[in-house]
Amino acid sequence: MFQRIEVVDSHTCGEPTRVVVDGGPDLGDGSLQQQLARFQQSFDDYRKAVVNEPRGSDVVVGALLCRPQDPDCAAGVIFFNNVGFLGMCGHGMIGVVATLQHLGRIDQGVSRIETPVGVVTVTLRDDQSVSIQNVPSYRLAKSVSIDVDGIGAVSGDVAWGGNWFYLVREPMIEMQSTSRKTLLQTASAIRRAINQQGYPDVDHVELFGAPIAPDSDSRNFVLCPGFQYDRSPCGTGTSAKLACLAADGELRPGQTWTQEGILGTVFHGSFEWMDESEGKIVPTINGRAHLVSEATLLLDPSDRFCWGIEADQV
Repeated sequence: MFQRIEVVDSHTCGEPTRVVVDGGPDLGDGSLQQQLARFQQSFDDYRKAVVNEPRGSDVVVGALLCRPQDPDCAAGVIFFNNVGFLGMCGHGMIGVVATLQHLGRIDQGVSRIETPVGVVTVTLRDDQSVSIQNVPSYRLAKSVSIDVDGIGAVSGDVAWGGNWFYLVREPMIEMQSTSRKTLLQTASAIRRAINQQGYPDVDHVELFGAPIAPDSDSRNFVLCPGFQYDRSPCGTGTSAKLACLAADGELRPGQTWTQEGILGTVFHGSFEWMDESEGKIVPTINGRAHLVSEATLLLDPSDRFCWGIEADQV
């Protein structure tokens, strides 16, 4: 009576990833963009069943292993969350690499993994840390000023790091003395305002404050699309931050930027220029994932919530 989905769970710097290794929808061949379109149009119930309650939670990011179109890639992957799909996911990719090693599908060293927004080169190191050479990243707009209800004037950059971000420059946020609920409400109000300002594709907002660790450069709080915050320092958000720092001449190629997340965990980032005249960089993010479980999800067609509970229902 049950349909079974095999998953491997991990966390990267505190942020969970659930990789579907068997039993997911067959998306056929073709590019990852085409497979993503089939997933969205015909199999969205699988997304909800894997990451939403009662089997998951709003914070879980899912990753479906797919057939890559590029024969040089070890795997393809589509990332998704409680409200939809993601172009790329930095912490999720680190979790995917740890899972692929666990499955015996990759070894230590360099591998290529295909995503709907491009091929990502990953390096699994002897200490089990993972370096991701992310998709090209860039700043679209600098110092975009918005007026936010209850907050006032806010200024920030719109940038791409595999997802679209609004990175707040002013005001700086006092992270330690501000509750997570207040940070969520603040970032959500800012997202509504920047969307209304003419950037409807921005679905992530990144707040910044002073770091706690003396060897960190910055502390961030990242609002994700489904009204949750990233427990990790956010790989695509750090890529977008590197693009802004590079464009402003505040970080040199090869120089390390240590981004501290809301839990105090860190990603180490650096970049090389792809096209300096256009402000495009190739960012590299380094972090570590830990496996936490292997599980079989059971889908019972007689269960009212077989295909998950919608995020706006809870």
